[in-house]
Amino acid sequence: MADRRLVAGWAADCAERVLPLFEAEAPNDARARDAIARTRAFARGELGAAEEIRRRFVAGRAAHAVTGPAAVAAARAAAQAAAVAHMGAHALGAAAYAAKAAGSAAPGRPDAVADEVGWQLDHLSPEAAAALRRLPLLGADASGPLGRGLLASGVLGTVIRDLQAALLARG
Repeated sequence: MADRRLVAGWAADCAERVLPLFEAEAPNDARARDAIARTRAFARGELGAAEEIRRRFVAGRAAHAVTGPAAVAAARAAAQAAAVAHMGAHALGAAAYAAKAAGSAAPGRPDAVADEVGWQLDHLSPEAAAALRRLPLLGADASGPLGRGLLASGVLGTVIRDLQAALLARG
């Protein structure tokens, strides 16, 4: 639980950076913003895990309200941040979807994803970095969010592998 609270704030930071991409397409849809706010409240210990686990899918449904790839990825970043109450590994999912959103929003900038990952690493507290290092490497455990699912392939998988490699190098 302590590790989940540590990484929740960082996951919210990652998702919040790309939130304007979602809100530009769905200005009246507060689900992603609410998920980020609730994630921050969970990080501060103001909300319990059980309630947040029940609510974690709300922001994910916001991704169905938009069509642009950047907006969809931004909504999914918020949903992954909200899911940190369930499993800390979702923090890496939030970061990966945020980087994907940043890249989708800047198709003419091949370094947009790497720049976002750099920002994410620069804004990670030593305590949260230590908590993330305790997670299994992507693909090492077939169960959970770091198994063989959506987070393990494409740009999401690349971002998570890059984040985990950078965290291990710092450790």
